[in-house]
Amino acid sequence: MNAPSPANPSGKLQQALAVQRRRESRRLLWMGILLLVLLGTVLADIFTGPSLLPFREVIDILMHPPFPALGFAHPDAADGLVTIVWDFRLPVALMAIVVGAALGLGAVAALGTALSWRRLTGLDIEGRRSDALTIALNGTAQDAAADEGLIRAFQDVHPDIPVRITPIQGTDWSDFFAKILTLVAAGTAPDVVMVATEGTQLFAERLAQPLDEYVRRDRDELREFFADVHPSLIEAFMYQGSLFQLPLSFNAANMFFSRQALETAGLDRPADDWTWDDFRELLRAMRSAATGTFRPFFWTNRMWGGIVPWLYTNGTSFLKPERFAGGDWLWQEFYPDEHDRSGGHRWEQPNADDPAVLEAFEFMQELIAEDLGSSPASGGGNELVSRFSTGVIGMTPSGGYWVNGLSEAGMAKDQYDVAYFPGHRTQQHQFGASGYAIMKSSERKDAAWEWLKFVVSPRGMRIAQTKPDSSSARRSYNAELYAPTGPEHWGVFYDTLDRFPTTAPIPAPPQEAAVETALLKNVLNAVTGSRENVRTALSNLQRDLELALARE
Repeated sequence: MNAPSPANPSGKLQQALAVQRRRESRRLLWMGILLLVLLGTVLADIFTGPSLLPFREVIDILMHPPFPALGFAHPDAADGLVTIVWDFRLPVALMAIVVGAALGLGAVAALGTALSWRRLTGLDIEGRRSDALTIALNGTAQDAAADEGLIRAFQDVHPDIPVRITPIQGTDWSDFFAKILTLVAAGTAPDVVMVATEGTQLFAERLAQPLDEYVRRDRDELREFFADVHPSLIEAFMYQGSLFQLPLSFNAANMFFSRQALETAGLDRPADDWTWDDFRELLRAMRSAATGTFRPFFWTNRMWGGIVPWLYTNGTSFLKPERFAGGDWLWQEFYPDEHDRSGGHRWEQPNADDPAVLEAFEFMQELIAEDLGSSPASGGGNELVSRFSTGVIGMTPSGGYWVNGLSEAGMAKDQYDVAYFPGHRTQQHQFGASGYAIMKSSERKDAAWEWLKFVVSPRGMRIAQTKPDSSSARRSYNAELYAPTGPEHWGVFYDTLDRFPTTAPIPAPPQEAAVETALLKNVLNAVTGSRENVRTALSNLQRDLELALARE
């Protein structure tokens, strides 16, 4: 009997390998199919959302990532599609896939999650079920409720235009703008948005409707408004030659001071044309006469009222101040005597290496080193009001909005006063302003324009602003705001624009958020260290600004 032949190890191995290869091929095929499905799902999620995006433009945007620092930049970021695709819809779609996988539901569940991801829709915003004109403002429900009288007055004139004010509470203007962009990405943008100077150029470049056509059409109706508003406020809301907002309110950075601190030091109110040197000597006198925890000068590290006013009065800024061409039609129509106006302020180049910037920073560093002023505090709001109203601060930069804050804090109007900002090479001041912008995406632009015209009318402004919580853009209305509770020289608030006509808005290009971050990060290092640290900090600021301005 023959014994069985031994098995062929080599043949079995080859068979096993062949089987394994077929399995791997099928696995790769299914993985490829799955990846294609997931990719298709992501693309579908980006394209559709609550509102359709153009197929070819989305593909083009995805193939041109907006990363200028890495050498990538989309050549045409029209209508904010780049922001919507890369900053909102793509992350949401990818997050849906990730969440589905994390839940352990496998590929099918991930696909289902991506397809069913709940997005903000028009039905999620109260008032959008109707044909209401939606107005978004930075504030609380109480702030919105305060505008109900404004809505009723508007509908007395326009009963056919229902209005809904939607409060969106942001920690600051940048946070508020980010939330508006989220609504844009979701296809649920409001019709009208309250926009401060910080966001004017961001909205003008990507989101807002130019007002030129409407202003031209209704020029006769608007002539009274422009006659009552300083041209600097109009120029602040122009961008690349077009007007994007009608100003409602503004605040210039003036100098508030304690009258008690001046009297204790044997000093009078500063002269209108006082200088940096006068300012320093006044602080020295205050410090010599004071006791306890008194601080002659207190300031905050922020864009408005921080280092920037000192740069302006030294004839410079941390961004190179330039202007856009255009807007001639508006100036000739409403301000024929203004021959040095432009199509809007332009800040496209870093300027931290300007010797005049260094001089201003060194001046502030010297004040702190001499213990005449505080290190710049972050933010600046309620705490500063409290400290000033209790008499532990001699002077601080602020604007007309402080009148209401100090009054509510219990400070009598004769306990403080206000002066112009001290000058050096110039006495140019800094201001911030606010006004409504009409969204490009709105289907109710004509109704939105009627809202804008009404809120800047004398009746609209009186209803909307009943307290001195900002200076009115209308020259004629400020006496009603400030005379009852304002300091003796409250006229300084609006007179700043007349006396110093080059007074300009805070430097706020479309990349304002990144620019502000770069500034604030380096200010503290510059003014609180040794004099040698100032140059190093400004060198870092120049570098950071270059990176910030390169971002789209």
